[in-house]
Amino acid sequence: MPEQNPQARILELTNRLNYLNYQYYQNSVSEVSDYEFDQMLKELQELEEAHPQYRSDNSPTQRVGGTITKNFPTVKHKYPMLSLGNTYSEAEVREFDKRVRKVTGDEVEYVCELKFDGVALSLTYTNGALSLGVTRGDGTRGDDITPNVRTIRTIPLHLHGEDVPAEVEVRGEVFMPFNVFEELNKEREEIGEALMANPRNATSGTLKLQDSKEVARRRLSMFAYGLLSTPTLFDSHSQSLEALQRWGLNVSPTWRVCQNIDQVLDFIHEWETKRFELPIATDGIVVKVNSYAQQEELGYTAKSPRWAMAYKYKAMEAVTELLEIEYNVGRTGAVTPVAIMKPVLLAGTTVKRASLHNANEIERLGLMLHDQVMVEKGGEIIPKVTAVKTELRPENAEPIVYPTTCPACNTPLIRTEGEANHYCPNEKGCPPQVKGKLEHFISRKAMNIMSLGEGKIELLAERGLVTSPEHLYDLTYDTLFGLEKVYQDEETGKTRTVKFQKKTVDNILSAIEKSKEVPFDRVLFALGIRFVGATVAQKLAQHFRNIDALRAASEEELIAVPEIGGRIAASVREYFQDLAHVHVVERLKEHGLLLDLGELEVVAPQSNKLEGLTFVVSGVFSGYSRDALQETIAAHGGKVVSSISKKLSFLVAGDKMGPSKLEKATALGVKIVSEEEFNQMIS
Repeated sequence: MPEQNPQARILELTNRLNYLNYQYYQNSVSEVSDYEFDQMLKELQELEEAHPQYRSDNSPTQRVGGTITKNFPTVKHKYPMLSLGNTYSEAEVREFDKRVRKVTGDEVEYVCELKFDGVALSLTYTNGALSLGVTRGDGTRGDDITPNVRTIRTIPLHLHGEDVPAEVEVRGEVFMPFNVFEELNKEREEIGEALMANPRNATSGTLKLQDSKEVARRRLSMFAYGLLSTPTLFDSHSQSLEALQRWGLNVSPTWRVCQNIDQVLDFIHEWETKRFELPIATDGIVVKVNSYAQQEELGYTAKSPRWAMAYKYKAMEAVTELLEIEYNVGRTGAVTPVAIMKPVLLAGTTVKRASLHNANEIERLGLMLHDQVMVEKGGEIIPKVTAVKTELRPENAEPIVYPTTCPACNTPLIRTEGEANHYCPNEKGCPPQVKGKLEHFISRKAMNIMSLGEGKIELLAERGLVTSPEHLYDLTYDTLFGLEKVYQDEETGKTRTVKFQKKTVDNILSAIEKSKEVPFDRVLFALGIRFVGATVAQKLAQHFRNIDALRAASEEELIAVPEIGGRIAASVREYFQDLAHVHVVERLKEHGLLLDLGELEVVAPQSNKLEGLTFVVSGVFSGYSRDALQETIAAHGGKVVSSISKKLSFLVAGDKMGPSKLEKATALGVKIVSEEEFNQMIS
């Protein structure tokens, strides 16, 4: 059969994959298997790399990210993004209704929507295709974050339907689901990063990340709640919501048309506790006049529309007694204080524990044992102590003395200058650290040895059979068979038994053997180097290609890797300067783990025309993806660095290059070359 025209095949795959995404995310229909979808996506990526001139800005391949943006351009909103007036008072909701009816008459309908606790976003669709994604900013101007927006899978890259206008602006709320937020914080805790306060802050920070691939990894989502166009397309807000859903946008099904203010208040009462059943954070209800004609009649103040308001729920708070402080030791040695409180009902659940983060927080709150404390559960996942009721302080209140030694192994704690946490430095002998490192090593995102659950690892560590990752690969059937432990589950209080029988042992040994196929970047992540999460491990693996090159890299060479800062570089150097860690790596090598990317993945040298030259790449290029251009430089003997200095040989400048890079290169006299000039250098 003759080879299909690449342009036609790219278009065919693009349309097919966009349709399948629409079916999956809007209609909850899986028309093909994950494997079939991934194969089509892989084919499209390969075709686009070979024929970049045919790639669409809204290609499904953009969902995985890859764009690096140092500066986000500022864009003026076509329609200002105004804020809503808000209240915590039902009486003020009735006053709002009176003001509305004074202008419009008594015949007025409202639409009530849940107010999701996220980040407002403006999307522009031109001829049905997503062309622009902008943050609220100051309401008049916002940041163009389109590459990051394209990675959010619940935002369609193309609208569907016969009545889609030539240009339309969609407003929505981007949010991070609770389960994603918890996973992200767990990962940050494992690598020694500060935890994010709540899903909203995490969403805001994610949208401003420079690497769209990392944005994609964080699995943001969006609910559309508004439609703007000139002329107005529909008569009412409810009709617009129906159209948004019809065109393929994700609209929360919780909205309702209310015939009067009593129905509005019924809706507010209904969701006051029901909202805690949702998988995302909410903090109130938005009430809007439904008719666009009446909205126009009511008009705007300087800051907000007169036809809408937000009723905000008060944060769920309770007062209870602080009984004691428990100090937990994590995998990295960080000691986290946890408040143990007299059980209290809060937001539908019984709360008896709350994180206190670190010694600074205890000092800031002025906490003492047996204090009456205010506990809050608003947009937060984990309850937090927000204040001390000092006027209720009892006579038996005791000062809190932060421990100076590890609560698990009695080793003196250390506190690095500039960091809030105390650390136990006894990483090889502190039981929670040993257990935590092993659990991290076998975890799904690392070596994926899931047959070894938490109880089994704990048993192996207690018996001294596995106290370091390399010991897993020394295990045999005879070593494991017959091991048994009875223990009490801390959560349920029930007695459980861990027993290594034949099937269990076979599964464990099979999973350990299978883990030898795990790629280099995940093995690197599994080592548990502080500050080296899954994404950082991937960047280091791609840059250095093997563990020996990474181990030999200087701090300067590490910092030269895109997105690797001084703190990460210092941590990597410190890890490999420890002979015990070097021993672990060498033993893992002996056991056959993949500690390099393999010969097949190394870019074959094409020439030495760029030998001895250094390059910074900035902007968007017509003939290369960013990664492909960097690989091309390396293939011709050049070296890509991340920052501009006097020693830099060339700045390769593409479209939409960051102005700060251009300014710095010009000031330092660095030679700036275009994509065409670069091609001449290697031709």
